[in-house]
Amino acid sequence: MSETTENPTRDSTVTLREITEETVLSILRLKVAENQKNFVAPNAVSIAQAHFSKHAWFRAIYADETPIGFLMIHDEPDGENGPVYYLWRFMVDERYQRMGFGRQAISLLLDHMRTRPNATAFYLSYVPEEGGPRDFYASLGFEDTGEKHGDELEMRINL
Repeated sequence: MSETTENPTRDSTVTLREITEETVLSILRLKVAENQKNFVAPNAVSIAQAHFSKHAWFRAIYADETPIGFLMIHDEPDGENGPVYYLWRFMVDERYQRMGFGRQAISLLLDHMRTRPNATAFYLSYVPEEGGPRDFYASLGFEDTGEKHGDELEMRINL
């Protein structure tokens, strides 16, 4: 599947798709805004990490036929202390932010998470800096847990 030249609109259908040999370059070209680069690793790093982790599940985010973002979760239904599910990476290209695509992608992801074995909660962490994603996640129903992971703060949503 090749990249489309059509620009997605707010009415575009958002889907999560496997990344293939044919689509990987278009996903690697996606970038966040310069002031967001300290909030998420580049997609190339994420895809490389995913290939070396037995618990990574990752997808490209599309608006109609245009690749617009990337997400990756840690998916470990048989964790030592119970199931472990958390948002490992999430990004929407700077050209497609503030169009509702991120909100739709997270909604699709939460639908997927509800199908996972013994999934009762889904976690994420964020860098608590100005311009960071905390308010976005809170608007989706995630709540702060008070836990800290390095320099990041944890949020949770019940499934």
